Amino acid sequence: MDAEAGPLTDVEAEVLSRLDPEALLADLRELVACAPVGGTTGEVEVQRWCAQRLRDLGFTVREWDVDLAATRADPGHPGEEVDRDCLVAVVARWGGAEDELPALVLCGHTDVVPAGDRGRWRTDPFTLHVEGKGDARVVAGRGTCDMLGGVAAVLAAARALTGSGAPLPRGLAVHLVSGEEDGGVGAHATLAAGHGGEACVIAEPTGGAVVPANAGSLTFRLEVRGRSAHGSTRTLGESALDHLAAVLAVLRELEAARNDGAPDAFAHLDLVAPISVGIVRAGEWASTVPDQLVAHGRYGVLPGEPLEDARAVFEAALAGPADRDPWLRDHPVSVTWPGGAFAPGALPDGHPLLDQTLDAAAAAGAGRPRVEGAPYGSDLRHYAAHGIPTLQYGPGELAAAHAVDESVTVRELMGCARTYALLALRRCGAPTP
Repeated sequence: MDAEAGPLTDVEAEVLSRLDPEALLADLRELVACAPVGGTTGEVEVQRWCAQRLRDLGFTVREWDVDLAATRADPGHPGEEVDRDCLVAVVARWGGAEDELPALVLCGHTDVVPAGDRGRWRTDPFTLHVEGKGDARVVAGRGTCDMLGGVAAVLAAARALTGSGAPLPRGLAVHLVSGEEDGGVGAHATLAAGHGGEACVIAEPTGGAVVPANAGSLTFRLEVRGRSAHGSTRTLGESALDHLAAVLAVLRELEAARNDGAPDAFAHLDLVAPISVGIVRAGEWASTVPDQLVAHGRYGVLPGEPLEDARAVFEAALAGPADRDPWLRDHPVSVTWPGGAFAPGALPDGHPLLDQTLDAAAAAGAGRPRVEGAPYGSDLRHYAAHGIPTLQYGPGELAAAHAVDESVTVRELMGCARTYALLALRRCGAPTP
């Protein structure tokens, strides 16, 4: 326990004594083995597994198949980037009166990104691999960091709370959602169904920090046109590929301008709102000059910036290549916005959830965390948009998320599980120190 955190109550000490790293790892092993990549059957399987685990722990669970047609027709639908025909939502509750808002929501997403080339992984990405001893153990597998590890830590806290019989006069809710990686359709549907709370902590990997504010992001699609010709007479054509350089130069200039003067909470980042191109496709035949290039990428949205304003700035900038590329003057770049739309989000200034989380982390033995903003979009903005004060605190380093050999340590997992348990006790009405 942190020396400055003060003593624990008997109830708090009893709950913390029930946190079991082996049970946590057993849950994480099951979660990873579901291979819950967005848009696959694993995305559904993992949600059903979580619902049953929470029932086994004594929670009252609502598990339902989301009406995707109705959700997609909702003007607030956040977009999706994978094909899915089934989406399962899971909301669990313990303690408090059923007709009162839960005092705390612990939220986690169970979908993961694809593993990519499995030959680059040291071990099977969907089989949990554990190395080392004690809290120093490193556990690897797709989603261990982002964010099945956070989900396992939430489940560990839930197990300790219900197993101890600690009184919770005010409700604790667990929201487990799918589709976060491609827009947040699961959180959107859960909140639209009326499931809320007085405050929310999302178990995203935060590298030991508490994150009360996110930047956002949009997915863009650029189309550059050319003129086809036989490769042996390429000068009669106009390669769309040749004009990508002018487009990239404009994007780099736009990125530099938008990242000049970051807010204090984001000063630790080299870029608050990066712009990156992730996919480029051009041509259909080796000996044909390509007459079309399509590029998809990620466009960072600044903290507090409305999405419509961000789009307008980007579209205006993409008229810029015409000034340096005569072909693009007559054949302007087409810009469209497919996929998920991640608005920025933030905990209201001065909300007590921030200090409560910092105090719980310190009392859990993690030291008092630093407070900083994050450059990525997340489900935080969905909860914030519904008036639910929300922040992020979870196990794992952002650098490990989506990476080959993704991993997290047992020390991080257990530190967050202890924090969630203490925060739940303190917010939901058990005696505090």
